Amino acid sequence: MATRRRTLLKVIVLGDSGVGKTSLMNQYVHKKFSLQYKATIGADFVTKEIQIGDKLVTLQIWDTAGQERFQSLGAAFYRGADCCALVYDVNVLKSFDSLENWHEEFLKQASPSDPKTFPFIVLGNKVDIDGGSSRVVSEKKAADWCASNGNIPYFETSAKQDYNVDEAFLTIAKTALANEHDQDLYFQGIQDASTENEAKGSGCAC
Repeated sequence: MATRRRTLLKVIVLGDSGVGKTSLMNQYVHKKFSLQYKATIGADFVTKEIQIGDKLVTLQIWDTAGQERFQSLGAAFYRGADCCALVYDVNVLKSFDSLENWHEEFLKQASPSDPKTFPFIVLGNKVDIDGGSSRVVSEKKAADWCASNGNIPYFETSAKQDYNVDEAFLTIAKTALANEHDQDLYFQGIQDASTENEAKGSGCAC
């Protein structure tokens, strides 16, 4: 009997600092939520195995720092990605306005072979706060932005209440799987990329 093929999919989670990127990942992978906020330094990743059809898929989800000073790490971590999740806080307009920059920054750093078809997904997080009364970004406004940027799938989520988190990441996995290319690239390359980045030093090319 043929062994089921394992597939590794690399997902990058981007967004401003404090929008809940780490909380979403922890809720999805560990079913845990903490009110203590700790900024991500550089980048970190978690993995989760899921079954999609007849494939066993390992999602490698990269959590990147939202602070500007870590953005120079970009190229090394973005390379080889199969999907990019853009996260904002529905209660903070600036985090929504930043989606454009994160979208452009990812395409510039990751250099996907076809930027127009590369899969993104947008998550509007923290919909639970004040029962939704403090939100400043409407669902329609977010959906319009997604539509105008190539019909990006959109989910409203709450890491705290575990609302829509599994659904969002399942869509991320399916979207990434559809975009899957040569899997051997991922295991190699991660180490090379980080040493190459160190060799360059911390100079900013902006």
